[in-house]
Amino acid sequence: MVGVAKNAAQAEQKVQAAVTERDREREELAKIPLPTKSLYIDIREPGQWENPFISADAGYLTLRVIMADANPSPIGQGSLLRPAAARRQELQIRPEELADALIALPAGAWHYGRVVAVSESPLADRKKRAAVRRNVEAAIQKLNDLGVVVEEWPAR
Repeated sequence: MVGVAKNAAQAEQKVQAAVTERDREREELAKIPLPTKSLYIDIREPGQWENPFISADAGYLTLRVIMADANPSPIGQGSLLRPAAARRQELQIRPEELADALIALPAGAWHYGRVVAVSESPLADRKKRAAVRRNVEAAIQKLNDLGVVVEEWPAR
């Protein structure tokens, strides 16, 4: 009986630690304003999406981020001297690193507010479709737990 009580106490401590960690993550992401749907409602192509974009594969997630332009001047924006593609970054992360990766993003990467697009990777192996779908659903669940709005995109 003593061993069972000790295991129960340890399990309770682990649950409490997980809840505390989730609350800390939510608090960090709450600093990002709520999304403004009118800014992204008409976007139909993944390449036009300017907020974080998650593409799920069987074993990892690809997080695509477009950083804010450091130069506030509209002169030369999008030209050869200041191409938008130069601000684009892609990171491959494990699914359990999703919250930390989003928290680490600067405020300038959230052009539409606290909303993330999620899609199955178009490069994913068709034989691993079930694993890919599980990663998509796990990412959506994690984002919902963190208070992040999810826009799920169909696989292309």
